Amino acid sequence: MTTIVAIAVLGLPARPVYLFARERRAGPLLLSLTAARSKLFLFHWRQIDGTLHTGRERPDRRDFLETEGQMSQDPTHSAGYSPAQNPLPAERLPGASGAAVPPASTAETPTPRLLDRVRLATRVRHYSRRTERAYVGWTRRYVLFHHKRHPSEMGAEEIRAFLNYLACELKVSAATQNQALCALVFLYHHVLEVEIERMDGLVRAKRSVHLPVVLTPGEARAVLLRMTGVTKLMGWLLYGSGLRLLECCRLRVKDVDFDRREITVRDGKGRKDRVTVLPEGLVEPLRMHLVSVKEQHERDMLSGQGSVELPDAIDRKLPRAAWEWPWQWVFPATRFYRVTEPPGGARGQRRRHHLHESVLQRAVREAALGSGVPKRVSCHTMRHSFASNLLDSGSDIRTIQELLGHVDVSTTMVYTHVLNRGGRGVRSPLDAIL
Repeated sequence: MTTIVAIAVLGLPARPVYLFARERRAGPLLLSLTAARSKLFLFHWRQIDGTLHTGRERPDRRDFLETEGQMSQDPTHSAGYSPAQNPLPAERLPGASGAAVPPASTAETPTPRLLDRVRLATRVRHYSRRTERAYVGWTRRYVLFHHKRHPSEMGAEEIRAFLNYLACELKVSAATQNQALCALVFLYHHVLEVEIERMDGLVRAKRSVHLPVVLTPGEARAVLLRMTGVTKLMGWLLYGSGLRLLECCRLRVKDVDFDRREITVRDGKGRKDRVTVLPEGLVEPLRMHLVSVKEQHERDMLSGQGSVELPDAIDRKLPRAAWEWPWQWVFPATRFYRVTEPPGGARGQRRRHHLHESVLQRAVREAALGSGVPKRVSCHTMRHSFASNLLDSGSDIRTIQELLGHVDVSTTMVYTHVLNRGGRGVRSPLDAIL
C-alpha cells in the first residue's frame, strides 16, 4: 500500500500509475486519486525529437504554438517566424539541425505497367472479365510481334502490319481479326489517349456465314442420357432452358423460381438480364439437388466458411449476403479457394466458387462421343438445339428471341433452316416424281 501511495504522489506517468493501482487491487480512495491525477495530468518527463522536456502525455500543437499564453499560428509555416517567438529553444524545434526527424518522402507514385492500365480501363467501363482478358492478350501479342516495342512508339503502320499478319499468315477468322482490331483501337484511344490515322491497305478477312449445329430431340436425348451426376442436370438445363455455358454455371438459388417455372438469368451476355423457362421435368430433380447443396452449405457455415463471391458492390451494401442461402451457387465447386485479389475485408477468406465450366464441357464432349451422334457437339449446341426444336414445334420466333436474349430478331432467324420445308420453305420438284 505504501508503494502505491508513493507512486501515486510522485511525478510519474498517470496512466501506468492507474493501471498499476488497479492490478494491485487498491482501495477506492487510491483509485480515485490516480484517476483524478490522470485527468489533471501532472507534468512528467517525456522525450520528443530526442530532447527531454516536461509536457503532457500526448503532445499536441500547443507544445509548439503557445506564445505568452495565447494560441498563435504555426511558427514553422509563418513568413515572419523567428526563434524568439517560440517558447522552445530553436535547437528543439522540429526540423532543426541535429533533431532526429526523418526526411519527408519525395518518391513519386510509380506509373502502372501497360497491361495494368489496360485492365484498369476495361474495369472502369464495366467490360466483362473475358473482354478484359482478350484485350490484355491482344495487347501482349501486339507488343511481342514488334519485338517488345512500346505501343506509344508505334502507330498505324505497325497496327496494319500486325493485322495483316493475322489474316494472311495465321489465317484467323474474321471475328478474331475484328477482335484484335477492337483491342488495339481501345488501347490507343482509351489507354494511351493517342489518335491513330486511317489505316489504308489493311487486309480484312472475309466474314462467312455459318449455320449452327443442331441436334434432333432423339440425338439430344441420346447425348444427355450418357451424362451422370451434377453435369447431367446441368446438361438438361442447357437443352431445356437455352442457357449459355457460364449462365448455367453461375446460377444462384434466388434465380430459380419453382412456382412460376422460370429461371432468371442475371448479368448475361452484354450485361443483360432475361427470363427463360424452367422445364417441368426438372422441377423435382432440381429440388432434390438444392437440398443436398443446402446441407453442404450448412456444414460450411459450421466450419466458419460458407461465403460466395457477390457481384459489383453487393458485399458492401449487404455485408451478410455472402453467407445467406439465396446467394449461394446452384452448382457449387467441390473445393474451396482463398480470396487474394480484393484489398478489402474479404481478403484471406475461404470460399466456394461455382463449378468450373471445363467440367461441364468435358462431360458433354465425352457423352457425345459415347452416344455415337455423328456431329460436333458442344455445350452451345444444346442452346442451338433448344431454339431450333422450339421453332420446329411451332413456337413464335419473337418468343424464342426473348428466351435466348437476342437483341435483333435477325440473329434468331438463323434457326429457320431446320424446318422440314427445304432451305427456303419450298418443296423440291424431285419429291413429286419419286
